[in-house]
Amino acid sequence: MSEFRRNNVEVEHKEVQQKSDSSLVAATFIKYAAYIIIFFGFLYFLIRYVFPKF
Repeated sequence: MSEFRRNNVEVEHKEVQQKSDSSLVAATFIKYAAYIIIFFGFLYFLIRYVFPKF
């Protein structure tokens, strides 16, 4: 009474293109450059506006 049915399953293959090294390096540089600019902007704010009030 028990029947085993085999389902035809279509497997979808996707090709993932990886970034080239130069674009990966550029993206990383931009990210860390933004972190550095934000950090120095925060330091400038502290030195210019917060520390003179003490």
